[in-house]
Amino acid sequence: MSKTVLAIDVGSTKICAIIAQINDDNKITVIGAGVSKSQGLKKGTITNIELASRSIEEAVNDAKRVSGSAIDTAVVSMSGTYTKSIDSSGIVNLTSKEVGIKDIERVMQTSLYNAKIPNEYEVLHALPYNFKVDEQDLIDDPLGMNASRLEVETHIITTQKSSLNNLKKALKGAGITAENIILNGYASAIAVLDESEKELGVAVIDMGGRSCNIVIHVGNSIRYNDFLGVGSNHITNDLSMALHTPLSVANSIKLTYGSLNNESNDLIEIPKIGDENSKHEVSLAVVHDVILARVEETLMILAKIVENSGLKDQIGAGIVLTGGFAKMEGIKDYAGVFFDSKPVRIAKPKELDGLFENLRSPEFSCAIGLVMHSAGGYTPYEIDVNKRVRHANEAPLENRSANLKEEIKLEKPSAETKSVPNEEQSGIVNITKRSKEQDQNSAFNKFWNWATQLF
Repeated sequence: MSKTVLAIDVGSTKICAIIAQINDDNKITVIGAGVSKSQGLKKGTITNIELASRSIEEAVNDAKRVSGSAIDTAVVSMSGTYTKSIDSSGIVNLTSKEVGIKDIERVMQTSLYNAKIPNEYEVLHALPYNFKVDEQDLIDDPLGMNASRLEVETHIITTQKSSLNNLKKALKGAGITAENIILNGYASAIAVLDESEKELGVAVIDMGGRSCNIVIHVGNSIRYNDFLGVGSNHITNDLSMALHTPLSVANSIKLTYGSLNNESNDLIEIPKIGDENSKHEVSLAVVHDVILARVEETLMILAKIVENSGLKDQIGAGIVLTGGFAKMEGIKDYAGVFFDSKPVRIAKPKELDGLFENLRSPEFSCAIGLVMHSAGGYTPYEIDVNKRVRHANEAPLENRSANLKEEIKLEKPSAETKSVPNEEQSGIVNITKRSKEQDQNSAFNKFWNWATQLF
């Protein structure tokens, strides 16, 4: 039975909502999409709940209109701004000598319990990156293995409770309930990486309008994540100040002439700030220099972040750039220089059935990744924001709810049994009566024995 999912990428420059159907084989078919301009957000965090709600509602309503769906629960992205990550470990002894799902859940919960998480932070993801069975290390999936002890090392991503609650409030204002919340860099990695890149180790950098989100994927899980509060909108601001022109004009110049390859001395005529009727000429060489300076600074900082992660030597597959900023012509060649000649590629999201043409662009990687996560495209095991352990063999949510209701029904006595007072249906009454009769007989026997002995 297929299910319908709504994915919402809450970005600083745009809100993207995608509605898709997922069948029993986890095949995805996109049936609706909507995009709106972000309001009430800066660097991925909510700064005005009412404005953010309007932007979310606009994108979602467009997606509903196209799909004909009335879904009101969603998988939502969250920026890496103000997130903190820690590594933790857990160990449990096994009684059955064979690793089961419950044992994996138990050891993951143990690693989460052992983590020192600040009070003002909430767990967003707990992602195991190394299982150990007895003395055997680097186990990809311990399920079904014979062992007496199971250990795990986990990468835990936390976010401020206030940021999480503000996002939920903005969604609620748009009539949406968050079923799950995913780190945007994690979602982007799901959408653009293949298995060989994950195995070799790779850094995924989602370069957006106001921020860059970085995740480093080694083996079967994320090992590191970070955030840089710089994006393509900073180029727009730089051009506006350098050319003394309005932001809207500066953005048009960036989109039209924003290339790192071709330097030209041609002149263009643009309006001045505060007096759009008055125009002046500027050289495209100045435009090129302003853009180049900002791109070089951004790439230099990103390269430093990757180096400081301590995982630089484990990134065999190199760097994957995605997001709207990554579409700038020539950025791939420049990135190769700053990342010590490691391979660099510009990534678009993977193809899905029914995917609209305008969604096949790097800036929609996160939204596509959210849909793929809903179809089981996540790490083999993980603990999500709801403290629920997710894994590839889990039952669908509907089945789990049905099973839970059935268990409760079996465990609890029915209301009918409780309300019937007669003795034939209530074993307790019969037992009580028998107990009294037995007590009376016992007392008489004791008295008779005492009397016969006395006389």
